[in-house]
Amino acid sequence: MSGHSKWSTIKRKKGAADAKRSKIFSRLSKEITIAVKEGGGSDPEMNARLRTAVQNAKAQNMPKDNIERAIKKGDSDEGGLQGAAFEGYGPGGVAIFVECLTDNNNRTVGSVRAIFTKHGGSLGKNGSLSFLFERKGVFTIPKGDIDPEEFELEIIDAGVDEIEEEEDVLMVYCPLEAFGDVQKKLEEMGIEPESSELQRLPNNTTKVDVETGQKVLRMIDAFEDDDDVQNVFHNLEMTDELMNALND
Repeated sequence: MSGHSKWSTIKRKKGAADAKRSKIFSRLSKEITIAVKEGGGSDPEMNARLRTAVQNAKAQNMPKDNIERAIKKGDSDEGGLQGAAFEGYGPGGVAIFVECLTDNNNRTVGSVRAIFTKHGGSLGKNGSLSFLFERKGVFTIPKGDIDPEEFELEIIDAGVDEIEEEEDVLMVYCPLEAFGDVQKKLEEMGIEPESSELQRLPNNTTKVDVETGQKVLRMIDAFEDDDDVQNVFHNLEMTDELMNALND
């Protein structure tokens, strides 16, 4: 899991420095809209998925008007968004799992296939890689004045199975079925996560040389630049050598 945690930290730093705020807001809006349609209505108190999506939007300083528009869109018949997932391999046999929200599935399939091909990978059949990943709840919590030991003692009973301390945040992991319980516990503790989401974490990582690793990361960047892509998960091992190459 540590390799994935390293990449999560990189993504977080990239997101904080990303000038393309409109792209971030677009993805957050889509998640809010689909949460209303599929999660059970437009009231965040009654719709856990929507509550999570709104929390994540607020953490990214998304304007209140944008959030309300996305909720209204979910309540209406416009948009026609649907989820789609794609699985394949990148250079060096690294497994890649791409989650999308789209209003045109043919366009999205074509774009995803083109990115795999252009970057030396191959698109596989749905379900072919699912066994390589486990869905878990992942919460990014600003350390602030939190005492990590006291925090762990209080949160552990909610179903948390791992806590990792990064530079200025705590990364909290829990099984899929404990996601809601951990959310509620954090609310009771008065702690607002920087982000809370369901991720696909690799059961095992694939180690490649630095050059191959850079090719995989360029592929991941290309996916993340696509407007239809919401999340990209992988099992690339983020070695110290690869991390150093990224920082050069």
